[in-house]
Order: sequence, then C-alpha cells, then structure tokens
Amino acid sequence: MTAPTRALQQDTALAVALDGVTRTYRIRSGDVHALRGITQTFPRGSFTAIMGPSGSGKSTLLQVAAGLDRPTRGRVVVRGTDLGTLGQNRLTRFRREAMGFVFQAYNLLDALTVADNVALPARLAGRPVDRRSVLDALDAVGLADLARRRPPQLSGGQQQRVAIARALQSRPAVLFADEPTGALDRSSGRQVLELLRRVADEQGQTVVMVTHDPLAASYAHGVLFLADGLVVGRMRHADAAVIATAMSELEA
Repeated sequence: MTAPTRALQQDTALAVALDGVTRTYRIRSGDVHALRGITQTFPRGSFTAIMGPSGSGKSTLLQVAAGLDRPTRGRVVVRGTDLGTLGQNRLTRFRREAMGFVFQAYNLLDALTVADNVALPARLAGRPVDRRSVLDALDAVGLADLARRRPPQLSGGQQQRVAIARALQSRPAVLFADEPTGALDRSSGRQVLELLRRVADEQGQTVVMVTHDPLAASYAHGVLFLADGLVVGRMRHADAAVIATAMSELEA
C-alpha cells in the first residue's frame, strides 16, 4: 500500500477518493483513453455534479468511482476501503452496503408496491427488511402516503423519487446518480434535484451526479468539468448561466 493510498483510507472526512485513476479500453482501431490519471476527492456531505462534452469520460468516472468498472491504473477509495483490494463477491457486497445508485431509467418493478420496491435491495442481499426504515425513506422523499401504490400509478417524477428512496433506504455513504432528471419534465426534475441537495445538506450523505444540464448542476455544491479524460475545471456554488457558459467553451 502506498503512502497516498493509506492517507486516503485514513481520512474520515472523505467519502470517495480517486488517486491517479486511468481507464483505457482496447478496441480494434487502438486504445481509447477514457480517463487519464484523475486525482479527485469527494468529501462527506458534498453534492458534486460531473459535466463535460460527449466522450469526455464523465460516465466512466462515475462507473469507476462506484466500483462498477475497474481502473486500468490508480486507486479508488470509498469510505476508507480500497476497491482494488476486493474480489468481485466482496466488491458486490460492499457496493450494496456503502453505495446507492439512481439512473435515468427508474428500474422499478411494476408488479411490486412502492414500499416493496424500496425494500427490494435488502431482500436481494438477504438482509431482514425493516419496515420502519422503508417508510422513513419514503417519507424523506415525500411519498409515505403512496407506499401501497404501484409504479404505473405514479408520475415520472414520483417514480424517480421512489428510486431515490430505494437507494437511500440502507443509508449508503455515497449516492451515485447518472442523469437522474434526464427523463423528467422541468417541475419533476426540480423536485428531484432539491431532494438530492437536501440529502447532502441535512443527512450528510455524499452525492455524485453526472449531468449534461447546467440547471441541474447548479443545485450541487460544486461542479467538476471533464474533457478528454481529464479534469479541466472546477466551480463552487455557480449558477446555471455561469455553468452553461463554461460548458459552451468546452464544446467549442
């Protein structure tokens, strides 16, 4: 274990840390360098938006940080654990315990009630289902009164809030969100973004969100800009207009 990695594992203020992370894919025409030696930390209780042009590496960064993909080189440390030291089974268990995931597709099961959808990850992990924690998670997203309904009876925004409740039910250290408002109208999207901000501000959970929308990014504490697999800019507490200008310059 290197000294920098040991320091990252011992720093209790950090939820996620990337140390010199590179991700290279080999295809017939040659190597594709999706990430080029990224070093970045995400403090506990922070809400970070990741933005960049198409092909900049933002989705790869999210997948590597979440342990859904392995880096070619470098280290990823989540809640003090170096993901590179875990075999596939241990990594899967660790993700279930320490991470929550929200994607553009809600991935809810229409045959189950809202409450049963929220409880599903615990059941799949073989853990006893705490009914109180399920209702608390739904209450946190403003849907406790819809616990007995099924997803087809809900609006798109409500379904995404159920997906967030499902991700939060086990109190993960980090919530990873990939374009969580991409399929929502403006009003529903605003509700989801306000919820993600509250999760960070009031519950102290860490949120890492990939988005292409400057308005969505403005709800975060900070924005990380990627281009060609590199971090090329950072902003703190920026409004949507400033973020949009920065994105326009990257895409020019």
